[in-house]
Amino acid sequence: MTTHFAQSVIRDEAAALSMLAQSIGASDHFARATKLIVDCANAGGTVLVTGLGKSGHVGAKISATLASLGIASHSVHPTEAAHGDLGRFRATDTVIAISFSGETDEVVGLAGILRQDSLPIISITGGAKPGEPSSLERLATVALRLGVASEAGGPQFVAPTTSTTATLALGDALALAAARERNFTSNDFARRHPGGSLGGLLRPVTEVMRWTAGKNLPLILCTKSVEDALHQADEGRRPGAMVLVKASGELAGIFTDGDLRRLVLRQPAALREPVERVMTKNPRTLYEDALVQDAVAMFREFRQDEIPVVDSAGKPVGMLDVQDLIAMRLVTE
Repeated sequence: MTTHFAQSVIRDEAAALSMLAQSIGASDHFARATKLIVDCANAGGTVLVTGLGKSGHVGAKISATLASLGIASHSVHPTEAAHGDLGRFRATDTVIAISFSGETDEVVGLAGILRQDSLPIISITGGAKPGEPSSLERLATVALRLGVASEAGGPQFVAPTTSTTATLALGDALALAAARERNFTSNDFARRHPGGSLGGLLRPVTEVMRWTAGKNLPLILCTKSVEDALHQADEGRRPGAMVLVKASGELAGIFTDGDLRRLVLRQPAALREPVERVMTKNPRTLYEDALVQDAVAMFREFRQDEIPVVDSAGKPVGMLDVQDLIAMRLVTE
């Protein structure tokens, strides 16, 4: 019984999001709201997000998303604004005001003051019933409606559920659409989000690889015998594969610990053969400007534990070992 009820809650919220996705294409309101945010960011302004109660909590998350996408943003409590925080608002700023009913006194009162100062206001309200616009919508430069008629879990529960989910989704859509219009890239995101697994995935592979050509990673001519190559590679700690190059310096292949084990078991005398005969030719590589997320994708798809990193000419600059990714907790063994 409990599971069925939970499923109905999620289905109701999913249905509301589907209706919202359709509704934002029915007018130019969403596009106009996005342009207000883009113009504000391009002018050096700040997008200030306000709401009371649950709307305020959702607004804080929308503000944080905007900031992580390169759009300056802060959340402002509508009551605190009347007690000194109005100083946060500048002529270059834009406001997102959230109220499901569109009649929340504190939010409407703040919007009225800001409207007098000619600040652009984007309102987000429930707006499920046709008819007269709400007080907040009348004050808004652009009015966005969620189209939510009832909350999931009702009538037994009246806590905000569907409305807050829809508000969050609409805020995400605004933030991402504005970032896209401003040509915000994953590199821009990485600079603003250096911590955590997301930041780790967006780091260049050259920042996380432990084995660097010319430092602790010998580049071995592929014409050497396996035995001589092993002697050259066996200088201190080494990765799980040798990097083999042509006379021109380009990557020729790799010779892994697994290759050596199989070779010795099958043909012990092969240690005197040129390593190029038994190496893994044309291994999958990453360019030096690749991101860690590219390495994670390669490991997960091909289970390649050692990935040579090369420059644009195909010459090795280092080796990324799967242990580097495991240490960052981006993959598991």
